[in-house]
Amino acid sequence: MESRVKVAGHPLHQMLLVFPLGLLATAVVFDVIFLVTDNPTWTQAAFYMIGAGVITGLMAAVPGALDWWAIPRGTRAKRVGLIHGVGNVVVVVLFAFSWLLRRDNPTLPPTEAVVAGLLGAGISVVTGWLGGELVDRLGVGVDDGAHLNAPSSLTGRSVTAGRGDRRHFPQPAYAGVDRRHHA
Repeated sequence: MESRVKVAGHPLHQMLLVFPLGLLATAVVFDVIFLVTDNPTWTQAAFYMIGAGVITGLMAAVPGALDWWAIPRGTRAKRVGLIHGVGNVVVVVLFAFSWLLRRDNPTLPPTEAVVAGLLGAGISVVTGWLGGELVDRLGVGVDDGAHLNAPSSLTGRSVTAGRGDRRHFPQPAYAGVDRRHHA
């Protein structure tokens, strides 16, 4: 099932999600460094990382939600997508809570702020796995004609172009559209 929201032929949700994941994970790493070193510079940096991570998380949620609405009802993908999306909302809420608790003194966050970030990071590992399940296992956000010799999305050529080359380079059973149509 192809993504409904694309930029240059690629799903926008997958392009944007690297920002909140990276920013929020880095904030947690900075908190851990602070706990080890007691250097407040790390928690101040974490404060800004969390702010940026929450904003970009909300940005990534919009195309993700639009893609979820396009998944057919009654499918495993719809259920997994719901858990993925709700879980990520919980992650963003936990980090927003952490940010609010830090706001008055970013260099000395209360224990609850650090714990909220750690919980959010733990949940994001699960929701990230679920996102991988959606794409890699269930084919959500994957171009319907994807194959190993598909032309670049920047060429403007259809993904079915080059299909004749597949005779020379057979795909394994798990690759692209063949798995979905012939399994």
